[in-house]
Amino acid sequence: MIDSPIRKACLASVFAVAFAGGMVSALAVGEARAEAVLLVGTWSGNGNINFSSGSKETARCRAYFSKTGERSYAMSASCATSSAKVEQTAELTKVGANTYVGRFFNEQYNTGGSIKITVSGRTGSVNLAGEAGTAFFRLRRN
Repeated sequence: MIDSPIRKACLASVFAVAFAGGMVSALAVGEARAEAVLLVGTWSGNGNINFSSGSKETARCRAYFSKTGERSYAMSASCATSSAKVEQTAELTKVGANTYVGRFFNEQYNTGGSIKITVSGRTGSVNLAGEAGTAFFRLRRN
């Protein structure tokens, strides 16, 4: 159970990164126009959070992506564990044929971190690192 603002901030950091990564991962199409159509929308999935304190939790996330530039995307996401629910945003950049990187931020707890997403078809592997710990999520386009 999350019982302190610091633990909640850590959870928020890890969740934000996880959501951002999963949504972007569905873009395996080569054309920028086709890519934007595939990425934009709602994604969901689950994964594991490893807090810097050593504790672990499973989480479920839902994220929405929109295209903001030729290679850039914005994300808003909501994640939940059995003990908390957090909202966050992220900005991502396509850096390879199937790779996206960026930063996430959770205003509620004033915390953030980095995210990397690798896309394979309609699923994405999301790795995050934040002030509160690390996480791995597998997300799928809805």
